[in-house]
Amino acid sequence: MGTTDTGGRNTAVLVVFTAVTNLADGVMKIALPLVATSLTKSPALISGVMLTLSLPWLLTALHVGVLVDRVDRRKLVWLANGIQVVVVGALLVLAVSDMLNLPAIYICGAVLGVAEVIAMTSAAALVPDVVAASGRERANTWVAGAETVCQEFAGPFLGGLLVGVGASFALGATLVGYGLTAAVLVLLVYRFRAATTGDAAEPSVREQISEGLQFLWQHRLLRMLAAVVAVLGSCWGAWFAIMPLYSTDDMGLSPADYGLLVGALGVGGIAGTLVVGWFNRLFGRRWAMVITTFLTSAMMAAPAMTTDKWAVGCAAVLGGIGGTMWTVNVRTVMQTLVPSAMMGRFGATFRLFAFGSTPVGAGLAGVLAELFSAPVALAVFAVGSLIVFVPLVRVFTIGAEADIDSRLKQA
Repeated sequence: MGTTDTGGRNTAVLVVFTAVTNLADGVMKIALPLVATSLTKSPALISGVMLTLSLPWLLTALHVGVLVDRVDRRKLVWLANGIQVVVVGALLVLAVSDMLNLPAIYICGAVLGVAEVIAMTSAAALVPDVVAASGRERANTWVAGAETVCQEFAGPFLGGLLVGVGASFALGATLVGYGLTAAVLVLLVYRFRAATTGDAAEPSVREQISEGLQFLWQHRLLRMLAAVVAVLGSCWGAWFAIMPLYSTDDMGLSPADYGLLVGALGVGGIAGTLVVGWFNRLFGRRWAMVITTFLTSAMMAAPAMTTDKWAVGCAAVLGGIGGTMWTVNVRTVMQTLVPSAMMGRFGATFRLFAFGSTPVGAGLAGVLAELFSAPVALAVFAVGSLIVFVPLVRVFTIGAEADIDSRLKQA
């Protein structure tokens, strides 16, 4: 297995792959909820779209993590791409035939969610294989930037515009995007599979899942980061579940305007990509991650207090900044503290908290909005984001930060 990135080729390929696949994901995650708003006005039913897209993280992440540590990781990403092409193709046929309905959206969304688990877990496990430790923060910044620009800015903007023209246009563009990602992966070199123990008997799936969970549980800092990211992930799930209907009804936005509102998250993400290195040098990665709790709370609180699109958009920019600074730094921390052979299992375990909490947040937000109102649901999550500040500061100490920086310099 290659452990260095000669000439930066693999890093460039991974960044391009990340950009294209997240552009397609961004279009899809905007298009499906907006299409649902044309089929029903129930907040709970519309939040169900985000629930089905994200629920596979809760149900399949641990098993996918074991698979990633056993099988060629590039082939797994290809498998995920194939699933995405087939499912989006089916949605396109239904849309063109005027047969697209909520049950079809739910079923296809769940399958797309499984494909996303496979693709993201496999792609993340590739990074330590192709990038030296000294360059991982920079590589993570580029990858996180590509994710942010495409999934939270360009993708939503394009998705909103395309849905305004017709659902089939949005689905067709997504289909092309997923097809291109499969072609990009051909340019990767080396064979990306975790090192094995030779003739030793391979542990069972249950044993390997247990190893990933135990590794997380035994490491105090990683355990706290997982708890915090679960809260933050639930906030993002709630925002994406509530805002499609809330923005188009209560705020009076068009589908294209909603795409721009989600794009504000991407603007913040771009800003976060540009400032994260500077912020880390000036204040340390510890505070770059801690401040995310306040920025996420602002993202949730603004639409709870006002329907003014500019205030909500500015808050979304702040949320995007915090999200990117968190993502860049938490990936660097994980890649520093977790052995490469464990990256699939641990990465999936960590993402179980990060993305498995998304459907929980989406479902809870939908119920709260149905029983009370969308502002009440958003306010609950705004408060929740602030609660994790104190325990995060107490566990992620200055000493823990110094230990991570020391390991990076020695690697």
